[in-house]
Amino acid sequence: MSRLSRSVLLAFAAAVVAGTCLHFVYDLFPCPVTALFAPVSESIWEHSKLIYWPALVAGLLLERRNPGLLGQRAASLLLAVGVMLALGWLYHIPLGGEALLVDIALYVLSMGIAFFLPGFLPGDIWSKQKELFLLLVAALGAVILVFTFLPPAGLLFTDLSGANTWSSYPY
Repeated sequence: MSRLSRSVLLAFAAAVVAGTCLHFVYDLFPCPVTALFAPVSESIWEHSKLIYWPALVAGLLLERRNPGLLGQRAASLLLAVGVMLALGWLYHIPLGGEALLVDIALYVLSMGIAFFLPGFLPGDIWSKQKELFLLLVAALGAVILVFTFLPPAGLLFTDLSGANTWSSYPY
């Protein structure tokens, strides 16, 4: 299998579009069901749903079509969400950034990690530990669902819409 196969490129494009659409679903249809899959606020944490759900579904479909990278896909999904949260926090909180173009670039970069990294990871460690990575992906999904309705205190969970993050939030 090619590392950058056509199916991976198509899945990446579809997931980017799906995540972009998810950004607006809760505003259009505010209810508990849409809250599970779409961001309910402009918090950095809520935006992890834009990576997690589309990449999870597309990754499972890719694995069904071309099996053998399940551990790599799971680890890459975890890394993609982590990168998005870390870079989003760094950009919005300490740096006070509010440019939409930067947010879009961080989103596409994170989604790229989820889709393109698995093809470049050597197979042994990821295959041997795939159950652990799958358990971690499931745990992340559970945490995303719980924190949708019971978000903890903290800047990662604070709605940043319309806020000048540099001057509004103390560390």
